[in-house]
This record gives sequence, C-alpha cells and structure tokens, in this order.
Amino acid sequence: MTITFITGANKGLGRETARRLVGLGHTVLVGAREPEHGVEAAAALGARFVPIDVTDDASVAAAAANVAEHEGRIDVLINNAGIHGPAGDPSDLTGAEALAVLDVNLAGVVRTTTAFLPLLRRSPDPAIVNVSSGMGSLAYTHDPSRAESQVVAPLYTASKAALTMLTTQYAKGLPDIRVNAADPGYTATDLNGHSGPQTVTEGTDAIVGLATEKPGAGSGRFVDRLGETAWS
Repeated sequence: MTITFITGANKGLGRETARRLVGLGHTVLVGAREPEHGVEAAAALGARFVPIDVTDDASVAAAAANVAEHEGRIDVLINNAGIHGPAGDPSDLTGAEALAVLDVNLAGVVRTTTAFLPLLRRSPDPAIVNVSSGMGSLAYTHDPSRAESQVVAPLYTASKAALTMLTTQYAKGLPDIRVNAADPGYTATDLNGHSGPQTVTEGTDAIVGLATEKPGAGSGRFVDRLGETAWS
C-alpha cells in the first residue's frame, strides 16, 4: 500500500489531495501545523494526523520521527504547504515579508525533503511532488491571455519560480527519487479568497496524477492538469 505524506493537508488543495488519495487506497498522513485542524481533517478523511510546522526544524524532525516510528517509510512526499504574502503595489514590501514567504514556500520544502529522505529511500518507488504554480512562470505571467498575467503577487510568484527551479535541481541531484512540480492552476481556495474558476478537485488533478504515477515515470517535470508543460 502506498504511504503518502502531505504538508498543509488540513484545507484547500492539500485536504482535497488527501481525500482523493485515500479514495485510491493510499495510506495518507495529514501534515498540518495546527493540531485541532489537523485532527479534524484526518478524522474526516480516514487518514492519520502528523503535526508539522515546515518553518520549524525541530517540528519537521519530530514529524519525520513520528512517521518512522509508526509507518517506517513513505512512498510519496507532497510538499503542499504554502502562503501567499502581500499582493498589489510592491512599494512597501519589506525584507521580513519576503523571508516569511520564502520560509514556508521554499525553505519549508527543503527542510521537509531533507528530513523525509531517509523514509523515502525505504520505498521501492519513491516520489516527491512539489506544489508549485504557473504564477512562477515568466511565460505565463507575461501572456495577457492567461489569468497569471493579471495578478501582482511579488513574493508568492518569486517563491514559486524558485520552487520549480529547486525541483529540477533535486531531480538531477537525487536520481534515485522521482521529483516533479505540479501547477494546480487558478483554483478557488483560501489562498486567493476563493476567486479561482477551477474547483479544488480540478486543482488537484496534477498533484494526484504525479502522486499515482507508475515506476519509471519521468523526473524533473512541471505538470498541470492537462499534462507536462514547459517552464520558462
């Protein structure tokens, strides 16, 4: 049975991904920062809650130790936890705001991946799915026909561009593990005030697709719900 750990899985894309993967027979571990929300989500979904704050080294290490004790391995790590940060006019952005967004969206992925690599390497077919965004694409954000070009979210977009590049580097540096990035598309979640035209189920198509691929599928890819896409 496939064992999947998802960060930020108590709501939005993470929760829907957990729901769908439980339905497909995965043993799902719901990672969340706030225990009351994580416990509720896990109980509702038929999953197990594991507390994790991706901005805290000790919390991430404790989460990995928890999984090592209970499951002994994971097969899929889904780095989903993310925050949006300030939107609009960037005139008053601060370094502290930039570091706060990068701490979750980029450094949080590094912390979690490093801590969970020993558990992934116990799997016969380990995979990492990083939930990135087309908002980090230069091509998409300069194309007036795409919704990504209409949004000004300096720190979120920068963090997702960095995350997609980080994914390609992990894919090169970890040839024993399949590492890919998912672009959910413009999906109605708390992150955007539920303004996206896609349902949360549509938004998880790429994530679920990557999490359920067969052995031998490619690494270092950027995938949306319609398939693999070039990143630029």
